[in-house]
Amino acid sequence: MRFQSQKVAYWFFATCMLLLSLQIVYGFIMGFARIGFDGLHDYIPFNTARATHTNLLVVWLLTGFMGAAYYIIPEESDRELYSVKLAYIQLISWVVVGVIAIIGFHFNWWEGRKFLEIPRPLDYLVVVNVLTFLFNIAMTIWEAKKRSTTQLVLFFGLLCAALLYLPGMIYFDNQTLDSYFRWWVVHLWVEGVWELIMGGILAFLLIKLTGVDREVIEKWLYVVVGLTFLSGILGTGHHYYWIGTPKYWLMVGGIFSALEPLAFLGMAIWALNMYRKKGKDHPNKIALYWTLGSAMMSFIGAGFLGFAHTWPAVNQWTHGTLITAMHGHLAFWGAYAMLVLAVISYAMPNMTGRKLFTGMSGYLAFWASNIGMVGMTGALAVAGITQVYLERKLGMDFLVVQKEIVFHFIGMLLAATLFTIGITYFIVDFIRHGLPSNEAVGKNVGDID
Repeated sequence: MRFQSQKVAYWFFATCMLLLSLQIVYGFIMGFARIGFDGLHDYIPFNTARATHTNLLVVWLLTGFMGAAYYIIPEESDRELYSVKLAYIQLISWVVVGVIAIIGFHFNWWEGRKFLEIPRPLDYLVVVNVLTFLFNIAMTIWEAKKRSTTQLVLFFGLLCAALLYLPGMIYFDNQTLDSYFRWWVVHLWVEGVWELIMGGILAFLLIKLTGVDREVIEKWLYVVVGLTFLSGILGTGHHYYWIGTPKYWLMVGGIFSALEPLAFLGMAIWALNMYRKKGKDHPNKIALYWTLGSAMMSFIGAGFLGFAHTWPAVNQWTHGTLITAMHGHLAFWGAYAMLVLAVISYAMPNMTGRKLFTGMSGYLAFWASNIGMVGMTGALAVAGITQVYLERKLGMDFLVVQKEIVFHFIGMLLAATLFTIGITYFIVDFIRHGLPSNEAVGKNVGDID
């Protein structure tokens, strides 16, 4: 690492590993409940496990983005972080709010709005926390010796993510209005401004890992940003099909949802093209695997599988079924989870000075987790298609259909076990790296100065 203050990122990454582990635990709780082993129901009902599982996903990814920003922004700005103390205060308060929210879920203290279940009083604390984070990052950039497109795209992605959290805090008595603005948060995050964050992090990693000229990589970044805004904003319409909004959203949502895969396709082509043009062989092949894998898997999960069921004529049958879960798992994994793991894989050797990427465990982590996730996606796809046919076409009762697809959840649990083995290898490697070292300051493994 080039600067002492970049060590702050380690503690955000460590928090990520803990939250990811908890998310997997709650995923298994739901998986076993699906096949009839619901012994924890009196303590952790399925709705509690689901809310905890999905919110942990959002929190650990946001924590990873913050850690990535604290690592990337000082390096891109060529200066120390504005305030290390403020960063630690922000992390501690972030964790405290998260812990209170998760405990609250188990006592039915929530709003009951998917992905935004966090209780309203905690919303205000989240806003204060994120503003603190953005202030720290903004001041680092403001006092920087240089500017870069990568740096600014990452910052504005984070800033817009914070601003788009606010519509979800508006209270409406009307269910349609509430759902309408809730999707401003959920959709415009994951298929809008989070893609800016993804583009900024991806650009940084490609610059570091391929040796391709920054100007070339950042020109591609402009293309990705343009495609994101072209499709992502009005693509929100595919959430408005069946919630009581005007019928024109069927056309608007359908057309622009069909364009949404272009941004992810652009990222995949961009990453592969930069790899082919690479001017050096970076020794950290594991970080390169995660980086290229993120670009490709995001196109499959977020792009292709999203497009496959967002056209209105298809979505009228698949909406609210396990087809959505199929798309969601691979989309979040490819676009954002793999990217956070890529940043961690790149940063840890630089922060600690330990080159563990030369061992086999990193490759096992990559392949086991990806094969496991593809297996889970496949199991959910088969279960979802079966559910659509039996429930929506033949008119069978919902609970009867759930019994018919139990076998597919057994397959999903087997794939989830392989996925967990891969993540375990990753976490073990993270622990083996140890704490950041002062001796590692001033240099990065394999980078060109």
